[in-house]
Amino acid sequence: MPINPNPKNRRLLGIDYGSKRVGVAVSDEEGRIAFPLVVLKSSKVLAEEIAKIASENRVSEIIIGESKKYDGKDNIISADIRKLKKQIEEKGLTVHMEPEFMTSVQAERWQGKNDLSDASAAAIILQSFLDKRKNSA
Repeated sequence: MPINPNPKNRRLLGIDYGSKRVGVAVSDEEGRIAFPLVVLKSSKVLAEEIAKIASENRVSEIIIGESKKYDGKDNIISADIRKLKKQIEEKGLTVHMEPEFMTSVQAERWQGKNDLSDASAAAIILQSFLDKRKNSA
C-alpha cells in the first residue's frame, strides 16, 4: 500500500547517496520545488530511516541520484545505490533513479560547504527529476 494514496499530495523525496553521508531533500506538496531536508549517516538502517522520513512527510515517491563515472559506467558506489533502492522498494515505496553528476560540488559552489551540503545536492537531484516530469506532462 502506498504511503501517500492521495494523488493531490504528491510530495517526493530526493536522495544523494554517499558512502559516509546521505543527503535528503523533500518537495512541496504539489511536487514542484525541492528543499534540502537533512543529512543522514550511511548505515545498515538507512532504508528504515528513509522510510520513516517518507512516512512523516507523506511522500509518494523517492528519487535517488544515479551516480556514474565520467565515462558513464558504474562507479564505486553504484552497487550500494542499487542495493539501497531495492531495500526501500521492499518497504513498499516507489523509487526512481535520476542521473546525477557532481551535484555535491555544485551545491558547495552555490552555498559553500556546510552541514546541509549533501541535502542541497539531494535537492538538486530531486529538482532535476521534478523539472523533467513537469516538461513531459
